[in-house]
Amino acid sequence: MKKSIKASLISAFVFPGAGHIYLKKYFPGLLLVGVSSLGIYYLILNMVEKALQIVEKIQLGHVQADATAINQLLSNQSTGSESALLSIATIAIAICWIIGILDSYRIGSGQDKNQ
Repeated sequence: MKKSIKASLISAFVFPGAGHIYLKKYFPGLLLVGVSSLGIYYLILNMVEKALQIVEKIQLGHVQADATAINQLLSNQSTGSESALLSIATIAIAICWIIGILDSYRIGSGQDKNQ
């Protein structure tokens, strides 16, 4: 299998930047890994925080433990700035993933031609 295809598949299915690391392009690979990791960390942190708030409301008896009430709480919790930050984190992850796939293919193609 060509390096270009293997690197782009690694970036697509493992993690953004993993294909660059496979191609020994460590700085761009680690940059993509870092930005993606920060975005994923922020999204997970936000989800856990919301889940804990809902669990607390259920334990205190303010909300019943049924799917409709929990869904209502989830839809009402996002504020304007928080929602914007969640969108930015999601877009950053998607952009890193696309850049990781396309750029690792480009770099791999150049390495394939040199061999």
